[in-house]
Amino acid sequence: MEKPRYLTKSRFKLALECETKLLYTGKPEYPDKKVDDPFLESLAEGGFQVGELAKLYHPGGVMIEERDYARSLERTHELMNRDNVIIFEAAFRYGNLFIRTDILVKEGTRVDLLEVKAKSFSGNDSQDLTDTHGRIGKNWAPYLYDVAFQYYVLTSAFPQFDVRPYLVLADKNSITTVNGLNQKFHVVRDQSGRVKTVTSGDVTPPALGDEILVKVYIGDLVERILQGTDGAGLINQPFHEQVQFWADHYERDEKLRPAVGKKCRDCEFCCTDEERSRGKRDGFRECWKSALHFTDSDFDKPSVLDIWNYRAKDTRIGEGKYFMSDLKDHDFGNSAQSGNGMTMTDRQRIQVAKAVNNDNTMVLLKDELKAEMDTWKFPLHFIDFETSAVAIPFNQGMHPYETVAFQFSHHVVDSNGNIVHYGQYINAEPGRFPNFEFVRELKRQLEKDGGTIFRYAAHENSVLNAICRQLLGSWHGEGTPKNFDTDELLGFIMSITRSTQGQANAWQGERCMVDLCEMVKGYYYDPYTGGSNSIKQVLPAVLNRSQYLQEKYSEPIYGSPAIPSLNFRDQAWIRKENGQIVNPYKLLPPLFEGLDEERLNEFITDPELAEGGAAMMAYAKMQFTEMTDEERTHVTEGLLRYCELDTFAMVLIWEFWNQEINKS
Repeated sequence: MEKPRYLTKSRFKLALECETKLLYTGKPEYPDKKVDDPFLESLAEGGFQVGELAKLYHPGGVMIEERDYARSLERTHELMNRDNVIIFEAAFRYGNLFIRTDILVKEGTRVDLLEVKAKSFSGNDSQDLTDTHGRIGKNWAPYLYDVAFQYYVLTSAFPQFDVRPYLVLADKNSITTVNGLNQKFHVVRDQSGRVKTVTSGDVTPPALGDEILVKVYIGDLVERILQGTDGAGLINQPFHEQVQFWADHYERDEKLRPAVGKKCRDCEFCCTDEERSRGKRDGFRECWKSALHFTDSDFDKPSVLDIWNYRAKDTRIGEGKYFMSDLKDHDFGNSAQSGNGMTMTDRQRIQVAKAVNNDNTMVLLKDELKAEMDTWKFPLHFIDFETSAVAIPFNQGMHPYETVAFQFSHHVVDSNGNIVHYGQYINAEPGRFPNFEFVRELKRQLEKDGGTIFRYAAHENSVLNAICRQLLGSWHGEGTPKNFDTDELLGFIMSITRSTQGQANAWQGERCMVDLCEMVKGYYYDPYTGGSNSIKQVLPAVLNRSQYLQEKYSEPIYGSPAIPSLNFRDQAWIRKENGQIVNPYKLLPPLFEGLDEERLNEFITDPELAEGGAAMMAYAKMQFTEMTDEERTHVTEGLLRYCELDTFAMVLIWEFWNQEINKS
């Protein structure tokens, strides 16, 4: 018997993003990029953990284990006949609409509908979910519409009940009063592939400590959504009509006419060339062909969607300007600038001109860059941090989503151009709060000279500001002596950073870190990057551009006496495929290289590690005592290699620039 095609809450949320995606979702012929996104996976795992914690805050609840639509509805109906009951994942259907509620608390005719989200909240009530004009805040709208959909289905199916909707959120104002709370919730997949959370240890109310989730009543906002007076503008017709429109089309598996725009740039149903060659279908291309009558060759033309940080994409598309070649000079903003280097508009113009003219030459403002580089003081220090910020903290005394800095890497280049992977730090010990030890070690490595320190983007500055607030606060991790060296650590942080919003006092350190990403934006553009300034795109661009680097690093000199490394031995970083340099991040070995499949099945960590989302997940898993020493060792070694490559990538960018500006 064919499975019913109901509009569920996940499909409703997808339709809010783009109603055409209802045709693509859940079909194997349409690959879904979000399924394999490590960062999204880490967020999802945090959501599962928060969901399980919320259930533990409601003891005595009954879980609807049945996954079949009919059986889950039948079981829910049985439980709803009770006067008082708490139900987890209660199932309700109204026509071709179907929902499962996170937590439902029934007391007589009153029913509390609780939707649990692993999103932080630091306000007091529903008014803190609106903007200064009283409209539902842009960041909160998807969550509130989700609850409104559930409320609509539930009240339509059971109009006799007084339903009160709530969001259950991570309370940023709360503090975890027990150690190892996060480690009590382990996300796993069962034999059917379904994700679930397994608890370990004592999970009784006393063992959970003070509650770190807050219940926010949102009945007023839900009513505004249903009446169409919320101001968010996510739907263009009465709520019940829009919902039924989507449900009917989904039930009939009918495609809704696509409304193309800048949102399409991040469409998860966009195929790679390799996937298309295997017969997979490309939802992105099908939409643009349907809406604009594009041909296959049109997708080879430089698109306005690919222009870096161009905020007028929807405007241009609305004007019928789909390709970079359609743009005129007046389609860009003002190029006025306050300092040296390229402005955002300059970079956009350069990107478009080079793409349209098939010009693959780079732009390097040598004089301006040289003037900057002449201010840098040797030895040069390149640092990169790996961090975590989870909804359920690992340690006592922490707020939800508080920063944990668990790793750094540090390369040094002296005035003669000698390169060394000088130092690193990693915390692999479960339950140990690392931040103050992290800063102590960073201070020890950087305070020996006055050389210029480099970061890539704002992350390192933001992390050190967060640790500064932790040092200034009342909380100290277990085993950390209070006020042992607080003043020294604060002084060090302030000497190499600038203050961010939220600090009591403003500062800019005399040795403030130089943001290498801002140097890229200001002085360097390479068509190889496709407009991206990510270090993972800039690095292969630099390597493809530089004959000097190719010759030097095609030899296995990295991790030899020529370039000492703490984690690599005799590594050659240059490998070519089809005439192009392979991105060095793809040369990193899997975490469990050489182990057989049977052993791999015993481990809880994904063997691939090539970006920050995966690193964050790997660290989180290392906090679980169930991880074996063998797996912990492999994961630690993989994290050290990954972070080392991040700082070495910065060195390579500097080395390339140094060679270019000193050419005769």
